[in-house]
Amino acid sequence: MTRFHKQTYLNVLKLSLPAVGEMLLYTLIWVFDTMMVGRYGGNIAVSSVGLCTEILSTFSNILIASGISVGITSLIARYTGAKNIAKAEECATIGYGITIIISLIVSILFAVFALPLLKTIGADDNVALIGSSYMRIACIGIFFSMMTTALSATLRGSGNTVTPLIIAASVNIINIFLDYCLIFGRFSLPELGTDGAAIATAIAEAVGFSVASVYFIKYSKIKIRIKYIKSLNIFRTKSLINLSVPAMLQEASFSISRLICNLFIVSLGTIAFAANQITTTIESLSYMPGWGFAVAATTLVGQKVGEKNYKGAKEYASVSLILGILTMSICSVLFLVIPGKLINLFITSNESEVIKFGTYCLMVAAIEQPFTALSMIAGGILKGTGDTKTPFKVALFTSWAIRLPLMFIAIFVLKMSVVSVWVITSIQWVFDGTLLYILFKKNFKRNYNL
Repeated sequence: MTRFHKQTYLNVLKLSLPAVGEMLLYTLIWVFDTMMVGRYGGNIAVSSVGLCTEILSTFSNILIASGISVGITSLIARYTGAKNIAKAEECATIGYGITIIISLIVSILFAVFALPLLKTIGADDNVALIGSSYMRIACIGIFFSMMTTALSATLRGSGNTVTPLIIAASVNIINIFLDYCLIFGRFSLPELGTDGAAIATAIAEAVGFSVASVYFIKYSKIKIRIKYIKSLNIFRTKSLINLSVPAMLQEASFSISRLICNLFIVSLGTIAFAANQITTTIESLSYMPGWGFAVAATTLVGQKVGEKNYKGAKEYASVSLILGILTMSICSVLFLVIPGKLINLFITSNESEVIKFGTYCLMVAAIEQPFTALSMIAGGILKGTGDTKTPFKVALFTSWAIRLPLMFIAIFVLKMSVVSVWVITSIQWVFDGTLLYILFKKNFKRNYNL
């Protein structure tokens, strides 16, 4: 068995743990929103907020978090490794400019078309009414969130994962406090229910963006400089887009197929959808270690490739995979041992059918955890080398050739329960993770003789 340097493990942990904390805190916004609205309004409230959050987060992830931000992080990591700060700043500025335009368009469109969109995708009248009101307010929050994400991607590419963690902590603290106050009407504030959850998130995300902006202006070693917008470098812009578009398409392949599958689940009724939504929310927490180690892999592998230290790049890649798989396997154990207790945190005890189906779904989700880690981290490694096309091709195949057709057959042809959704999702992750691992190994052997 290959033995790696102790410092390699420490460097991976130094970058990945703050990234895990950052993403965990952002996910907790969704978790606490779901938990509190579930306690406030039961399965109808969970379905309304869950469906809207799924739609908004899907497009935010496709375009920014897993799109432009991947290009920003990858390029800045390589330019930082090559000690070229001017080019790193140019890429950061161009990426941020693109993010502002995308954020405005997405926020305005979803705010204007919230109600017809929800009705078109099959939400019943109650869910559409509650959800459209929630979505219009949440669009303010998603605008600030997308811009903060681009700034955080710049920091991560330069090796700074601590500041994004601090920004996420400030967002989370404000969101949890305002959720409690505005959903339930505490401390003399109005009881606004699901709208209160949306207002809390919007205010918290605006504060987070303000904190990120102040840090960039005063302390960041890589700055956003207007001069790079005025004298736009076409080559640098093209490089950023060439990296970002396949990453966007990868996320689109996965997220849009997942969104369509959620629309299939809507047809099973609010109990099935609520059970699925709660399971998805819990499982999203287990993704955090994989995401954190994927960020570390992209940054450290990218920096070593920039230095032309390919053996060092492979060592960072291998250590990231080992730590990520071990951590997410612990989540598998928890999902098998205490699934009912985890589901009970999100819904009142009288919703027995939601709890029953959610428990079964979560137990099935235990299967996919190590393969999800494999997929996320191997994909992050490839992105660090500048290869964003391979993860896209794999995601396109597993999402649209495996997950979507099997889901359609299970729900509409065989009339199976929501538990079948999670069996199929596990099959998808097994293929996805295994393929990306094989292709990452081939990439290093072909390009670096390793």
